[in-house]
Amino acid sequence: MTSSTTRARHRAARRPITPLSLLASAASENVVAVGKRSAIVAASSGLLVSLMAAAPASAAPVHSDAAVSTVDVAALTTEARAALSTAPTVTVAADASWTVEQSDISVTPAPEPVKVRTVAAASRTAERTALTTATATGTSTAAKAAAPAAAAPATVAPASAAGSSIIDIASRYVGVPYVSGGSTPSGFDCSGLTSYVFAQAGISLPRTSGAQASAGTVIPRDQAQPGDLIASPGHIAIYAGGNTQIDAPKPGKTVQFREIWQSNPVFIRIG
Repeated sequence: MTSSTTRARHRAARRPITPLSLLASAASENVVAVGKRSAIVAASSGLLVSLMAAAPASAAPVHSDAAVSTVDVAALTTEARAALSTAPTVTVAADASWTVEQSDISVTPAPEPVKVRTVAAASRTAERTALTTATATGTSTAAKAAAPAAAAPATVAPASAAGSSIIDIASRYVGVPYVSGGSTPSGFDCSGLTSYVFAQAGISLPRTSGAQASAGTVIPRDQAQPGDLIASPGHIAIYAGGNTQIDAPKPGKTVQFREIWQSNPVFIRIG
């Protein structure tokens, strides 16, 4: 009797297959085929496996229109699949043209701001100018009002001198400037005026004031008449009646009628 021995044959041991390994294998295959980022949810184990899959280095990048337009419908949610199925298809002709209506635009510049400060400053300047002018005018008027009447030179002989030929001749030279040593109508000093006026009347007088004071007769003041001389130390004038005289005062002044200012004058009658 022949006996045979049959050995038992056993399968080779394999890696245990779990839901996670199946998902990983499927995700790897999907990554190679599509070449984009995939997210796989393992519902059975409650794990989220996110893989950034890239094509093998030897694989060339896919740029075809078919690859771009391919949509993995199986990976879409129910709402996304419903929206995709009902989306309208839009077809545009190759020679389509677009028309855009344009309207003219008018631009109105904003009004320039009012220069309030400049106007106010100009107003204040005008007020100050007016105030200064008014003050100056008021001061000038007050000064003129306060000035004594005797300060203005008299140009007309007083009524008390009426009938005097000497005063009549002397009044012709009112306004002639005082000139030291002058004895003509271009300029007189005190004795130059008296000698020139009396010469016009045909009466000769010495040239100096001291000599003229000795050329006539001394008379009391109450007897003096217009045309007599009034002598004081270093000065000579012509009496014009009342309390007035005509003379050539001093440098800077002119021949004029004015009040007798000498404190103790001597009255002299010529002829």
